[in-house]
Amino acid sequence: MVQIGSDAQREQKDYKLTRYACYLITQNGDSRKKVIALAQTRKQEITEKEYSSLTEDEKRFYQRNLTKKGNYSLNQTAKKAGVKNFDRFHNSGYKGLYNGETADDIVNGDGEFWQHKK
Repeated sequence: MVQIGSDAQREQKDYKLTRYACYLITQNGDSRKKVIALAQTRKQEITEKEYSSLTEDEKRFYQRNLTKKGNYSLNQTAKKAGVKNFDRFHNSGYKGLYNGETADDIVNGDGEFWQHKK
């Protein structure tokens, strides 16, 4: 029972959430709320055992979220370093990773890098 005002009480369901469910809630919560902001800034790492127990969708979401955080951090660092043209900045990163291929070459799969992979 919880107090709801005027000395009234109401029964409230209690839910037991997994650690991953709590992680998803905090990552998608309103960061203006102090408890959510603290949870979002806390470094979220899961063990190999926990990761292996995730479904494929949960793994994809987890990896996408890590990538999102990494890209945000990269962009903030680049901005502080004075980068103005982020398209060119990111395309240079692709060129470095994919043997000189641009983002368009990678998407289309018609660059030199992909000829070796076929």
